[in-house]
Amino acid sequence: MIHLMIFLPVLGSLLLMATPRRWREEVAGFIAALTLGLGLLIWRAGGTELFSIPWIDALGVTYSVQLDGVSLALALVTAFMSFIACLYTARRIPNPGTMLALILGMETGLLGIFAARDLILFYVFFEDALIPALLMLAIYGKDRRMKALVKFAAYTLFGSLLMLVSFIGIKYLGGSPTFALADLRANPVQGAMQTWLYIGFLLAMAVKLPLWPLHAWLPDFHEQNHESGIPDVMGTLYKVGGYGIFQFGITLFPDASLELRPILMGLAAFTALYAAWIAFHQTDWKRLLAYAGLSHMGFVALGVFSLNETAVIGAMYLLAFQNLYTGALFLSVGMLQERIGSLDTRVGGVMTQAGALGGLTMALWFASIAVPGMAGFIGEFSILLGAYQISPWLTFIAGITTIAAAAYALTAFQTTFWQARPLGGVRVADLQHVEWLVLGLPLAVAIFFGIYSAPALNLMQPAVKAVLSALGGQ
Repeated sequence: MIHLMIFLPVLGSLLLMATPRRWREEVAGFIAALTLGLGLLIWRAGGTELFSIPWIDALGVTYSVQLDGVSLALALVTAFMSFIACLYTARRIPNPGTMLALILGMETGLLGIFAARDLILFYVFFEDALIPALLMLAIYGKDRRMKALVKFAAYTLFGSLLMLVSFIGIKYLGGSPTFALADLRANPVQGAMQTWLYIGFLLAMAVKLPLWPLHAWLPDFHEQNHESGIPDVMGTLYKVGGYGIFQFGITLFPDASLELRPILMGLAAFTALYAAWIAFHQTDWKRLLAYAGLSHMGFVALGVFSLNETAVIGAMYLLAFQNLYTGALFLSVGMLQERIGSLDTRVGGVMTQAGALGGLTMALWFASIAVPGMAGFIGEFSILLGAYQISPWLTFIAGITTIAAAAYALTAFQTTFWQARPLGGVRVADLQHVEWLVLGLPLAVAIFFGIYSAPALNLMQPAVKAVLSALGGQ
């Protein structure tokens, strides 16, 4: 079942090429829904066992996949938001076949990233997810998209090269027979070389978290993508650096993780606060959301780098569920742009004409700023609680972000939705048809897991314990 879940979307992407134009939306929606259904069945079964067979035997590359714990949670969120993206694409994009094919193709890459238990397989899926992201920007982006595309590709490929070099070094310096995670754990690299390899791996993952100062591609990537917000949803899902550090970094570099912990926690806390400060000064909704997402990733990194069980669980919880409300916020901004023709935060008075759009957007912002009762609160509170046990001062610095987040979110919301509508401004239509589902379903899930977190926490906790066991109880 795991193989079908991973590869069904890309098969559906290819199928769309042979599907008559009038049926493409239905076929893509069915494939995305079926993929989500398979994920739910895997969750009900308690995850999957490790499946491993030789792939490129001469190089020690295996096809090793497994979905359980954290990886299953992230795969479920990816499948869910890919389904939401397909729903809105059918509504928003004229002749949406190409966009739908790219969404499904990217979904396979993302699911493969979370399922991979072989470093080269992880690398292959990592690159597979990059190609549709670049094509979305190149085909559907705005006037300055090529500059944003070159920056995004340069940062990502630079990180990919460092990651590949680190992976090769891990295998050959450790003496592992394959690139499979189980073999690499049994044959660890020791001493100073572990630290250097970890630094190379960290630089690659820092691009895809992202972390300061390797975040410069992010605001332009979101600003220049299609106004609908659909590519931004998939781009948010592609922030896999936190998962990579959790699944591979801690496991393969335990000594280096402990050695560099204070420095990395400091970098994460600075990223969270810096991004929130920059977000406060943005007047473009997409750039504001880009920096808000960067601030969230600083929190995720703080939790992961702390190596504290409570904080790491919170980091994975936040990483999973921020994809829901951040992705939905990009879509709500896309709906706003479609109605008024602008992404400026100072348009004013939208709430008086589009109350449902304003109300759902406000609720999604409450989820984003971690209001109690939302999934984001559980993640951020757990991170602060756990990280405080390791470094109170760095946790205090990161904690200021919660105040800053409320400031930038509510200020931008007020100037867009509450202030007086300018004379001569176009009338703003309220939510219609599928738009209710596109915003309402992610919000409902964020509320459900904010009130009843046990299913997700019970899924994640054993996986976190297993990963942290590599530290030997330190």
